[in-house]
Amino acid sequence: MKHVPNALTVVRILVTPVLLYLLYIGGASGHAWALVLFVAASLSDWLDGKLARLFSVRSRLGQFLDPVADKVLVLGTFGMLSWLYPGIVPLWAVLLIAFRDAAVTLLRGVYERKGKSLATSRSAKWKTAAQLTFLIGFLVLLTAEHIPGAVGQGAGLVLGSAALVYALVGVVLVTLYTGYLYFRPS
Repeated sequence: MKHVPNALTVVRILVTPVLLYLLYIGGASGHAWALVLFVAASLSDWLDGKLARLFSVRSRLGQFLDPVADKVLVLGTFGMLSWLYPGIVPLWAVLLIAFRDAAVTLLRGVYERKGKSLATSRSAKWKTAAQLTFLIGFLVLLTAEHIPGAVGQGAGLVLGSAALVYALVGVVLVTLYTGYLYFRPS
């Protein structure tokens, strides 16, 4: 059981290119399968942490790979959505999210070189929740848009409105704020 958390993390990394390809090809099945893979990958992040705590298994590899897998999944999905739907997910938003992640990763590296560790802040869970909620919601809408009738029309209306852009601005603000918390003087 001690290798299961790391195996789940590696699977999360390997699934991401498939998910991005499915988003790229689009259509009802492409969007639906991208949604399924994204939700499964997101749940695997929770599960690998839960299993690692349950079986008291921690490894340097797991501590390194888990945040990398999260960044690959989330930034990859944001990046693909930005490329496919720039009016809803503008590049500046993705770059700000990536900048925050890079800055915190660099700070974590500085701490490690000094023999210290930088614990993930409680507020980082807000960031993760906001980002995953936005991405899952977006993928649900993309999938629902292919359903005939009122459901598809409703999803199309939401996708065509400014609601998602405003939601993304909120996600970016939460992301930047949680990054700022790592750098503020204690």
